[in-house]
Amino acid sequence: MTADPAEQDGWARLHPLTPLLRGGRFALVLLAVVGQQGLRDSPGRAAAVLLAVGVPAGALAGWLSWRAMRYRVTPTELQVESGVLFRRSRRVPLARVQAVDVVRPFYARVLGLAELRLEVVGAGDAEAPLAFLPDERAGALRTQLLDLAAGRERAGDAPAPEPDRVLVVVPTGPLVWSTLLGAPLVSVVVLGPLLLGALAVGAEAAATVVVSAAPVLLGVGSLAVRRILSEYGFTVAESPDGLRLRHGLLDTRSQTIPPGRVQAIRIREPLLWRRFGWVRVEVDVAGYSGGGEDQAGGGALLPVAPRELADALVARVLGGPLPVADVAVPPAARWRAPLQHRRLRIGLDDGHVVATSGVVTTTTDIAPRAKVQSLRTTQGPYERRLGLATLHVDTAGRRLPGAVLAHRDAGEAATLLELLSRRMAPAAP
Repeated sequence: MTADPAEQDGWARLHPLTPLLRGGRFALVLLAVVGQQGLRDSPGRAAAVLLAVGVPAGALAGWLSWRAMRYRVTPTELQVESGVLFRRSRRVPLARVQAVDVVRPFYARVLGLAELRLEVVGAGDAEAPLAFLPDERAGALRTQLLDLAAGRERAGDAPAPEPDRVLVVVPTGPLVWSTLLGAPLVSVVVLGPLLLGALAVGAEAAATVVVSAAPVLLGVGSLAVRRILSEYGFTVAESPDGLRLRHGLLDTRSQTIPPGRVQAIRIREPLLWRRFGWVRVEVDVAGYSGGGEDQAGGGALLPVAPRELADALVARVLGGPLPVADVAVPPAARWRAPLQHRRLRIGLDDGHVVATSGVVTTTTDIAPRAKVQSLRTTQGPYERRLGLATLHVDTAGRRLPGAVLAHRDAGEAATLLELLSRRMAPAAP
């Protein structure tokens, strides 16, 4: 019996259960297309069509796609070939790989499977995803790819890499309460008086308010549930490849933040969180697409944590303590930003630029000076009249802009621009 050509010369296939998952998704799409009208007019015939045509067609499509796809890892690249009618061959240089994530959708976890996604410099989405692999194989392949991308060669008899060292685990209680103290509470505060007023008028008016508010409440509730499910069990650990983030209840995700790839960090402190001393930390990583199915809030380094813990983790990520943002804006800024001028402060040292702002939510933006891509000043007509200017410190991040030093004295802004221009280090790739 001859070996399968697809599994020779280092080539490998995905897990044999992959067609079941892909065929199941195809059958769901067919159900949505055929079922809406068919089940309403003739439920028996529609069910028969789905069983006789949809299930075999989905199974066949999944099997053909599985048979046509194979992958191979070489010392320099990941090679993936796919396509039934139109063949596609992808070569992913490992030198451009920024991170390798392991994603476990709920339906795949039930079968012990996982999906591997590569984040590559310049790619808009995850490159060459491998769905699906056995859970253990996905973890081993991630380690292999990260080792090759970092130029590390691990011999067959080499000791296993050290286990991840857990730094932070976000408790479920603060995660749930911090979520409820956001949009859900604001919606109740806004809509509650309207409903009480409508009840005073009559039952018909109250029903109208309830019907009108239902889409808003459903949308807010859906986002809140998505965030809790996505960020449940959020764990930050230290590994040889960088920081490892693990989170999720139904669908789990394991992400890696390689050292030196952080472009900007933002610390957010909503008004209703201040009593508890909570903040949220968001991060922007070079080359990270962070697709739409990422966590609901996208880019979280810590979804909720005490300020002291968040500051310590940020200092660990950036490799040193941060400057204190204690330089206030000039008195003229109160005319340009009357509500937030007290929170407009900056801090600067040899490694970082820090800027705070905000009214309802206090925001602290941190830009490592080694990641600065450009500097620019802006001055609107009102700022010009007040002798003010705004300095923008731009990084290569996709989610976060860097740092904005808003409404500084025009002379101070010019001095800062010259200082940062002289000391600005070339941005890391």
